[in-house]
Amino acid sequence: MKQRLEAWRVDPVAFIAEALINPETGKPFELYPAQVEFLRRAFTLTATGRLPFPEIVFSAPKKSGKTGLAAMVAIYVAVVLSGPYGEVYCLANDYEQAASRVFQAAARIIEASPLLRHSAKVTANRIEFRSTGTFIQACASDYSGFAGSNPSLTICDELWGFVHESSRRLFDEAVPSPTRKVSARLTVTYAGFEGESTLLEGLHKRGMAAPEVAPDLHAGGGIICYWTNRAVAPWQTPEWLDQMRLSLRANQFARMIENRWVTTESTFVDMGWFDSCVDPELRPLVSDRYLPVWGGVDASVKRDSTAIAVCGWDTATRRARLIWHRIFQPSPTDPLDFEATIEKTLLELRERFQLREVRFDPYQMQAVAQRLTSAGLPMVEFPQSVPNLTEASTNLYELIKGRNLAVYADAEIRLAVARCVAIETSRGWRIAKEKQSHKIDVVVAMAQAALGATMNQAWRPGILEFMKAEAEREFEIDEAAKRGSYRDGVPTRERPQGNRLIEIYNRTREAVEAKRRNPVVQRGDQPRANPFIRDNVCAHEGCGAELELVGMEFRCTRDRWHSVTRRRDQDGRRPTDHPQR
Repeated sequence: MKQRLEAWRVDPVAFIAEALINPETGKPFELYPAQVEFLRRAFTLTATGRLPFPEIVFSAPKKSGKTGLAAMVAIYVAVVLSGPYGEVYCLANDYEQAASRVFQAAARIIEASPLLRHSAKVTANRIEFRSTGTFIQACASDYSGFAGSNPSLTICDELWGFVHESSRRLFDEAVPSPTRKVSARLTVTYAGFEGESTLLEGLHKRGMAAPEVAPDLHAGGGIICYWTNRAVAPWQTPEWLDQMRLSLRANQFARMIENRWVTTESTFVDMGWFDSCVDPELRPLVSDRYLPVWGGVDASVKRDSTAIAVCGWDTATRRARLIWHRIFQPSPTDPLDFEATIEKTLLELRERFQLREVRFDPYQMQAVAQRLTSAGLPMVEFPQSVPNLTEASTNLYELIKGRNLAVYADAEIRLAVARCVAIETSRGWRIAKEKQSHKIDVVVAMAQAALGATMNQAWRPGILEFMKAEAEREFEIDEAAKRGSYRDGVPTRERPQGNRLIEIYNRTREAVEAKRRNPVVQRGDQPRANPFIRDNVCAHEGCGAELELVGMEFRCTRDRWHSVTRRRDQDGRRPTDHPQR
């Protein structure tokens, strides 16, 4: 083993080929040429026994094997280079990522490799080699807790996400130690966002300023940096690249698959996708009392426009549909009267449709929402926070991209969609406008309404819900008739139907409740009452115990042989007719 260790100290590729087993295939790892060149230049010791570069960067497109490469390097440094009591740390944007990416890959490789599996103790966040005391550990994203470490190697995973001051301090704490001969910091990542991923941006500029010693590999000035925009892994086939191009937005494809720096702004959707969603046969729907709809409101008092959008779900085509919209344009000299515009419009929508939900941002509409809630409208707060905007924006993007949204032709809506950009951050992305003068409020309102329609697509109005709504509406008309008032232009005294509908509703509800209390036995298509269930208790020979539903049958909680099924046996007997077993 000592001879092997000496040979491995001068060739990290030989260690990976001879000692490590791929847990997915059960065979030794096969490195591609770019990995081989990078490993030999970055981890072959100098004549003084030190690593040639304390700062090491490997950046390649997504799914290039970066995590696996970092795990192999962690094991190589811990087993071969570090010596006694070495320390290898895995850092990431949070603890879960640190423990479930590089660290987990290293643990699986060790457990799959016969030469190593009996020499290491693997726990949830620590791998310790018994003979040397060296360990590999996943660390929480806590710079104060990491202070005082003496690392042989620190691995920083996906450095593009280190955008906060706390993560910057963590990166600073992870500097290579001058007291160790073998000490370095390895960064594995793909590109980030210009102006946001400043930590990685500075590291990238420093690496690219060094001389190029091999294709896409720069080394000098204490740093070695491999940064490629090409799909270098053999499994990254042209077919896979085409699939990613169709699945990802252009901005994300350039950053994740081509490993290029991008701005946080990109076009929201391809206008060809949106035009495919426009149905020339559709028109704004004026009224349909039986149609469940979901609304969204994006409000502004003075400067920006205010929009209301209403969406529904077409069960026949399984698509969301824009039902109706309205845009109000206030001005600094003529601010919007919310009571005369938004409140009035939403109250009218309640009379014209089955309004299931109205999503709104409480920042401008808290008082309006309270009045509308008192009036019986289903108002739902939807603050324009990053998580909410990400959810609504992503849903609308997927609907448009998949042609799962049907909209009618409207020049204002098309212009608003064309002016939308996607603002992307490490916490998510949201719809925004490129210029302050652009009006995109109708798109934001449509995103909120479409999210409600999509999330509640399984809802179907039952007969009881419909009759109850009609009864309540007609009852209000009857009450108004007593006062001689008018509604919808018709004297309400001429429409005294509320009491009759309420009576029908009550009788129907009693029948449904009776059916629930007395389930039926299915025999063919003919339901018949089950004599062994009465008021949700077992009626078998006067048992009287409560019943529980087990699979497809009701069973007595006192005696399990008092089973009451929803079907008969082939010979026509019930299970309770069977003798005791």
